Amino acid sequence: MKGVFIHFFDLAEHSGISKKISYQVNAFKNCGVDIDLSYIAIDENGNHSRLWGDTIIKNYGNNIISKFAKWLSFKELTNAILANNVDFIYVRSFYNTNPFLLKMFRSLRKQGVKVVMEFPTYPYDRETKGASLKYRVIFLADKIFRNFLKTSIDRVVTFTDLTEIFGVKTINISNAIDFTQVKVRNPIEKNSGRFNLIGVAEVHYWHGFDRVIKGMANLMSISNTDVHFHIVGDGFPLDMHNLKSLVNECNLNHRVHFYGNLYGAKLDDVFNSAHFAIASLARHRTGITNIKTLKNREYAARGIPFIYSEIDQDFEQMPYILKASPDDSPIDIQTILDFTKDFSMTPLEIRKTIESTLSWDIQMKKVVDQIGMI
Repeated sequence: MKGVFIHFFDLAEHSGISKKISYQVNAFKNCGVDIDLSYIAIDENGNHSRLWGDTIIKNYGNNIISKFAKWLSFKELTNAILANNVDFIYVRSFYNTNPFLLKMFRSLRKQGVKVVMEFPTYPYDRETKGASLKYRVIFLADKIFRNFLKTSIDRVVTFTDLTEIFGVKTINISNAIDFTQVKVRNPIEKNSGRFNLIGVAEVHYWHGFDRVIKGMANLMSISNTDVHFHIVGDGFPLDMHNLKSLVNECNLNHRVHFYGNLYGAKLDDVFNSAHFAIASLARHRTGITNIKTLKNREYAARGIPFIYSEIDQDFEQMPYILKASPDDSPIDIQTILDFTKDFSMTPLEIRKTIESTLSWDIQMKKVVDQIGMI
């Protein structure tokens, strides 16, 4: 089987999304699929181009029109798909359904190409709040035209348990890990008395890091325990501004550390110094109850205990997780301290609990098998 993975943005070494796409493409290959990757690249001159592997198939230029054309112009991509005798396309949705995208899907299906679309999150409408004007236009078009997907695509890949989304049958998988690319942590024991929390994310309000900061402030009012929160990753500007303002209000500038994007050895070092990890604590703010986030799996693969507030069926009974209530209350940091005091699992033992089920090879094989049955 031959396929192409279609992404509507550029790729970046520090990006968790980019890493996930790379892992999924590799998993397709490991499942015997001849797969290419098509994505958007932005060069040093600001030119937006659509690539097929390393080949530019369309240069949109660097003007204001180019920033919209990549969402609306799919002729060259359609031609490349047909010229390469592709059996299926796997599209990572940016919630950007529009008439031009639907036209490409329908044209391809008439030529016998199967169309599969992944929704990274569902439902997603609340996650698009506060977007820039350009993206608000894209999301508005999606709201209008996504109901036509049922006549335009073959399957939706989802990380939920839903059997249909927008009238399209689903393929249900979990987010997963390429264990060859994620290092198990090697904890650095220090006798400084400091307790280190880590949160790695492209920070948005649904991560609920504000709940941790408020919890730290509450702890400081009754205890001199030396707790630090290390936030790795940039995020939505307003959300980052609100977090930093909260840190100032709570007088926690010496306890909450913002690193920006890290990867490789620098990221490994922060994990090695951490005792406990913070996953998503506010998915309820986007109307989501059940979700299988990539972050939970990354923490487990690293071998660090963590806390989250949604329902994730792959982790609900694991001995290394804490559950937070799905609300906006401050996190009880003392509960985390008490949990880790008697916690004895090694990083490798944590990692081994998911190795046989949550590898990308295993999850993407479900996709490949289902595509073969369409």
